[in-house]
Amino acid sequence: MIGLEIIRGKIQTAQKVVVYGPEGIGKSTFASQFPNPLFIDTEGSTKHMEVARFPRPESWAMLTEQVHYVKDNPTVCKTLVIDTVDWAEQLCVAAVCTRHQKKGIEDFGYGNGYVYAKEEFLKFLHSLDSVIEAGIHVVLTAHAQIRKFEQPDEMGAYDRWELKLGKKTSSQTAPLVKEWADMVLFANYKTVSVAVDEKGKKHKAQGGKRVMYTEHHPCWDAKNRHGLPCELPFSFDGIRHIFASGNPEPVKQDVPKEEKIDWEALEAAEDLSDLPKDLAELMKEHDVTKKDIQIAVAQKGYYPPDTEITAYDPQFISGVLVGAWEQVYQLIQDEKSIPF
Repeated sequence: MIGLEIIRGKIQTAQKVVVYGPEGIGKSTFASQFPNPLFIDTEGSTKHMEVARFPRPESWAMLTEQVHYVKDNPTVCKTLVIDTVDWAEQLCVAAVCTRHQKKGIEDFGYGNGYVYAKEEFLKFLHSLDSVIEAGIHVVLTAHAQIRKFEQPDEMGAYDRWELKLGKKTSSQTAPLVKEWADMVLFANYKTVSVAVDEKGKKHKAQGGKRVMYTEHHPCWDAKNRHGLPCELPFSFDGIRHIFASGNPEPVKQDVPKEEKIDWEALEAAEDLSDLPKDLAELMKEHDVTKKDIQIAVAQKGYYPPDTEITAYDPQFISGVLVGAWEQVYQLIQDEKSIPF
């Protein structure tokens, strides 16, 4: 009888990430901030970006060949980005139809074409697993679509955001992609306010900020395995710690109890010249350190505690740290006595 090996504890691996959202929200830009990315640009959306890319694949065979090249040459990049996977799916469907000499996926009859496309796409995901095993992160970007969703056991219906996959494959590929991924991040514009007239009638939304959702909601699909806040600014800084130094999880360093830190000496020596002038002036006026800011921000779940303030989104700094300084300062006063 062959002995079986038992592996305990966490296993550090490359990450499988799906990022989807409406057109123009910045999915390609977001993906370009992953470690040393190499793009397979299926729709030509990175022409004006300073990134490394393969020639645009003109066929399913060409796309799969590019994936195999990365698997066989793992030093060419640290992240493989397929931008977008819904356009890649169109190449898959075209290849299946050509192979079986059909004009369209519905010409197979009895749903056989959908099954063939699903099987072909599943092979593609398995090839991406080989890239993961080579230590390379894989990021799939996708467009989002709204579908009217009706609960079978409830009255009424509501709009739901979904991956724009499966339009020609009877929605068989989208579940495969969601199950395959470690993280599914949904990016969207969050409404700031809704205009109301004197009669209390609502009109069009005003303002909006880009956010990403990391957990499942009745109105969208999302997930993560890293304990991320359910909502974050749509910025790579919110997940940067997952990819830092090749560690999927942030490393938390505890200060030994017997070690005493001279905070006064650190504050006196702290240089705020790298921060925006208005924020630095507020910090000096109220005797607030960078560590104070990082702790307060982490307590609210905006950024991990080890994220440098200079890495924060500039709009977050101006709109929250400076714009709502009184609330931030009060939070600092409340949290300052808690050891970090």
